[in-house]
Amino acid sequence: MPKMTFIAPDGTAREVEAPNGLSVLEIAHKHGVDIEGACEGSLACSTCHVIVDPAWYPKLAQASEDEEDMLDLAFGLERTSRLGCQIVMSDALDGLTVRLPAATRNMLEK
Repeated sequence: MPKMTFIAPDGTAREVEAPNGLSVLEIAHKHGVDIEGACEGSLACSTCHVIVDPAWYPKLAQASEDEEDMLDLAFGLERTSRLGCQIVMSDALDGLTVRLPAATRNMLEK
């Protein structure tokens, strides 16, 4: 089974099993990794913002215009930022590493 690594804001790395077909957001929730995902993956917020390791970024499918719009709202945006709900695991992404930002901005909360 493919694996991926989440790096917490404090630098702690955690490798987890990452079943094909699940999004990074779903994988995080399955393993208790602290990613909010307020819109539950419906591409309506930026709370599943992750920073993809630069070595892995070119291997991802290009971000859609809707994803780019949501990323504009993300806190701590970086060149390799993506939304975890939009990265779907496959054998080609076995070993993927993403870093969690220090904070998120939830525009859905009142």
